[in-house]
Amino acid sequence: MHGLWKPRVLGAWRVPATGPAILAVNHSHNIDGPMVMGVAPRPTHFLIKKEAFVGPLGPFLTGIGQLKVDRASADRTAITDALGILDNGGVLGIFPEGTRGEGDFASLRAGLAYFAVRSGAPIVPVAVMGSSEKPGRLIKGLPPLRSRVDVIFGDPFEAGDGSGRRTRRALDEATERIQKQLTSHLENARRLTGR
Repeated sequence: MHGLWKPRVLGAWRVPATGPAILAVNHSHNIDGPMVMGVAPRPTHFLIKKEAFVGPLGPFLTGIGQLKVDRASADRTAITDALGILDNGGVLGIFPEGTRGEGDFASLRAGLAYFAVRSGAPIVPVAVMGSSEKPGRLIKGLPPLRSRVDVIFGDPFEAGDGSGRRTRRALDEATERIQKQLTSHLENARRLTGR
């Protein structure tokens, strides 16, 4: 990542040094995940759509510990693998909106709340800014080479209410809390970076 672009990493010290953690990353460009993997202070295992695991990219993604997920259904294998990473004290990366979009955390899917409440792992909000501002001249699908991409890590927070409940209502309430925290982090990141 440092060879192709100029990432500016802010707040990486906020990622817990040990124990399970979930990085909740906004997603507006296809380099957002690789950028976070490249600059995060700990190895991160992302849930990645199964469609990305094609050709030589499939064995590569599996080899670096990324998790294949079928977004069309409740993928039990992906869920079990993700919980296993958290149970073993690892870092799980999630795009809570489920797909690339505006990257504004406007519509969260329930997966992030489920993993956070089920595992008890803190959520670290991550804003990637500048990856989708303008297309590159050489490769239109990528940001311009040597352009600045900001990665801003926020303060970790707990998604649950402390009761340990895992009901549908508890997950809905956790999703609301998560959305407020992530939206607030994104606003702070915009102020901090001027983007």
